[in-house]
Amino acid sequence: MSQTVVLKVGMSCQGCVGAVNRVLGKMEGVESFDIDIKEQKVTVKGNVEPEAVFQTVSKTGKKTSYWPVEAEAEPKSVAKPKAEVETKTEVKVDAKADAEPKLAEA
Repeated sequence: MSQTVVLKVGMSCQGCVGAVNRVLGKMEGVESFDIDIKEQKVTVKGNVEPEAVFQTVSKTGKKTSYWPVEAEAEPKSVAKPKAEVETKTEVKVDAKADAEPKLAEA
């Protein structure tokens, strides 16, 4: 059964990428994989078990964990406070605008 496994792998250089590339290239059942050093993300597709992929990548010595599912929901949560901050900023701008004419009248 083909499935996709996504891991977070601590990679700091092209040597790290090469190590992960090497072990995944030798792994049985792997159809394709993508290594994103910027995101520290490794996506593996094929007839593989998640635990087997995890163990294989861990053999490189790089810090490895499953990609957090919550990460997809976080940007939505982060967006709401930004909107609140913008509202507060607008209120502060209005307060300053009200204060300036009063100072000019006095």
